Amino acid sequence: MEKIVHQTLSINGIKMHVAEIGEGPAVLFLHGFPELWYSWRHQMLHLSAKGYRAIAPDLRGYGDTEAPPSVTSYSVLHIVGDLVALLDTLGLEKVFLVGHDWGALIAWSLCLFRPDKIKALVNTSVVFQPRHPHIKPIQGYRAMLGDGFYMCRFQEPGKAEEAFASAETSNVMISFLSTRDPNPPCLPEEMQLFFKDPVTRPSWLTEEDVNYYASKFKKSGFTGGLNYYRAMDLSWELTAAWTGTQIKVPVKFIVGDQDLTYHFPGVKDYINSGKFKENVPFLEELVVMEGVAHFINQEKPVEISEHIYNFINKF
Repeated sequence: MEKIVHQTLSINGIKMHVAEIGEGPAVLFLHGFPELWYSWRHQMLHLSAKGYRAIAPDLRGYGDTEAPPSVTSYSVLHIVGDLVALLDTLGLEKVFLVGHDWGALIAWSLCLFRPDKIKALVNTSVVFQPRHPHIKPIQGYRAMLGDGFYMCRFQEPGKAEEAFASAETSNVMISFLSTRDPNPPCLPEEMQLFFKDPVTRPSWLTEEDVNYYASKFKKSGFTGGLNYYRAMDLSWELTAAWTGTQIKVPVKFIVGDQDLTYHFPGVKDYINSGKFKENVPFLEELVVMEGVAHFINQEKPVEISEHIYNFINKF
């Protein structure tokens, strides 16, 4: 870990913290919520030892990267814009791309908007869902899962932040990272009740890991990450021009069979019916890992590292 180099770069109007290690073809890693560049620590060390340059930023609003105050600064166009500017600043024409959770959503969008920048994509956890031309995302989630669905609960500024502040930040991190409930997460209106019971730390998550996450989120707060959810409808409005567009880069997709995203209504059928392949025509490999939950890259670091290496090594 001490070999990983950290720098802060001026990117797309913000200061961005970027971690990297290694030399060779570049691999860009995109983290999810509530995570950081640190989520990819195992894969960065593994890939750099195999002759790759591993690059993992704290995305806009997270960790040591700047967090603009306005929700409207967190549209998918802003986030993808940050990444394109990052590649330009680093002098990289094309990269291999790896994403997880929100990082997976951003990775799909980066491939949608700028496929010229991507050699191949290894995405985890979240399938590509084409933009619905008539229903905004939050409206659709409310209709399907009710007001308690976590993305709906997160919409009111300050409400989730207050709930997270009601518990120790380390306990908040363990609660999120240790979840193995495959059902769509629904939260009570008093969200602090979600954190009232102590949670056992899983074996793959060390005390050092928890302390690192907690130290960064204590400093930055959770608003930056929550604003990704609050900007979902704005992103829907701004991306109308890409309605019906396919993902046209080589793709490997990996998900755990205990992942809540895999059990989301309609997802298994979407994958098994071939509709996923229709929207991602260059989907070359699809892996469902048994007994693995949502935070797949940290729960099964060696396996995920090998999956990534075996795929990108073909190009």
